Amino acid sequence: MGQAFDSVAFLAHCSSHPGVYRMLDAEGRLLYIGKAKSLKKRLSSYFRKSGLAPKTAALVARIAQVETTITANETEALLLEQTLIKEWRPPYNILLRDDKSYPYVFLSDGVFPRLSIHRGAKKQKGRYFGPYPRAGSIRESLGLLQKAFLVRQCEDSYFRSRTRPCLQYQIKRCKGPCVGLVDPAEYAEDVRHSVMFLEGRSNALAEELWAGMEQAAIRLDFEQAAKLRDQVALLRRVQDQQSMEGGSGDVDVLAAVVNPGGACVHLISVRGGRVLGSKSFFPQVGIEEGVGEVLAAFLGQYYLANSERDLPGELIVNAMHEDFSALASVLGEQRGGELHISHRVRATRARWQQLAVANAEQALSARLAHRQHLATRFEALAEALNLVELPRRMECFDISHSSGEATVASCVVFGPEGALKSDYRRYNIEGVTAGDDYAAMHQALTRRFGKLREGEGRLPDILLVDGGKGQLAMAREVLQELAMPELILLGVAKGVTRKPGLETLYLNDASHEFTLPADSPALHLIQQIRDEAHRFAIAGHRSRRGKARRTSSLEGVTGVGAKRRRELLKYFGGLQELSRASIDEIAKTPGISKKLAESIYAALHSE
Repeated sequence: MGQAFDSVAFLAHCSSHPGVYRMLDAEGRLLYIGKAKSLKKRLSSYFRKSGLAPKTAALVARIAQVETTITANETEALLLEQTLIKEWRPPYNILLRDDKSYPYVFLSDGVFPRLSIHRGAKKQKGRYFGPYPRAGSIRESLGLLQKAFLVRQCEDSYFRSRTRPCLQYQIKRCKGPCVGLVDPAEYAEDVRHSVMFLEGRSNALAEELWAGMEQAAIRLDFEQAAKLRDQVALLRRVQDQQSMEGGSGDVDVLAAVVNPGGACVHLISVRGGRVLGSKSFFPQVGIEEGVGEVLAAFLGQYYLANSERDLPGELIVNAMHEDFSALASVLGEQRGGELHISHRVRATRARWQQLAVANAEQALSARLAHRQHLATRFEALAEALNLVELPRRMECFDISHSSGEATVASCVVFGPEGALKSDYRRYNIEGVTAGDDYAAMHQALTRRFGKLREGEGRLPDILLVDGGKGQLAMAREVLQELAMPELILLGVAKGVTRKPGLETLYLNDASHEFTLPADSPALHLIQQIRDEAHRFAIAGHRSRRGKARRTSSLEGVTGVGAKRRRELLKYFGGLQELSRASIDEIAKTPGISKKLAESIYAALHSE
């Protein structure tokens, strides 16, 4: 046991300047990073004799060393704190796990612009609309625009290579600009209407379309009038769904809810007075924190730690915090304009705020109910397997292929809080006989636990293998080969009828065979993990198979680049006809020599 941290001696020499502090344990592991206007005053609050919350007391008990960095002011302390938290992710800090950038609708430049989903840096020339909190929200908008205004959404490379209209034209989702079936002026008008919708000017757009419909009717152009009527109907339908329409400006509305089981921050994104969508976040809370602390940590990590975030002019929150003044100043500089953090709001903004709070409460309640449900299943499994302690980590492997093609092994990971998707892994299986699931499993397990022996990753408490006796024996063989520590092996074999609820289970080896009642929570957990491994393996297999089938047999031929591939396919009318051609026929293609034709023929007939 190491010597206790001498807080009295440390505080006696601690600076009162603003800065950042780092708390470490006896082994030098980082526990917590914080900032303070006065380092001495803030750190003194951790070492008082009473009044600490239980989780904070647990943190203080582990402290063996405190390091400080003095900064010029509170703003610099805030920026340094967020940089360090993002880099080190200490266990006792509030941590935001989802740091992906939000998607935008991108309208490209050109005579026939394209609408698409865009993430990341805004380097392409064109206009960006958003951000949208969820990809689902953006797809809804693009789907509506495709139905209403028929602006193309295909890739530019696909657009340039078309010689006849595609399916989107046939189903009236595009006007065929790729083959000149629409006048540029008419297309530009469709683009202008799409922009009006994306800017949130739906009412003005509907009125303009309505006026155009009336003019078309006066001219007795009833076909055009019907098209405009349908466009107005689509817009009105969206406005009916937008119950929070009616505000103005660009706003992010954030509401935090905290209870003993965890925390949730719900964000509603408003642009041009129109709600684009919302999303719930569940930050990791290491010590007791109030709503204000969670919001302050969330704003810092969400906006400051990701410079590509779109910053609106106003953030509406459901609680205030002393750091918000410094945050607003820093975020305003990052935005290049003034930014306000508001708490007391009225009218439409108050409705947005109430909606965010209600969504945060609902999301956290549902998450905790799910956790409780999962905890019950884990307890039942521990009882069924006669375990002394609850398993904290379960891994399940499965194999997927089509008649041996594009074999993929999946590994999914579950804990008492649910699926640990960041720990999921897929393994592309190579060098085994097609359809040999045992060899595929051997390779996947060797790769997974071979890395573990080298010090990478964590050992599971239970290794679950889908496939019964044979796969269980294979798993045991791999663990013996690698001289791995003992861990619980659980094989799952489908019953004779292959119906859920009739599985046969094997504990550690084939001699320990048992079943569980169909209504057993332990069996339901095993089925849930097994089904998730199956889903993940199939998704990986389909992706790999699709990629293999999309890859041209010509891509590996030296001297045949994209241009020559196009010429070959154009000359023969497709890969199938090219495959039937002889070497002499291939050599007749412009730019293809006899020697190159021999290489192409060999590549096409190598299987």
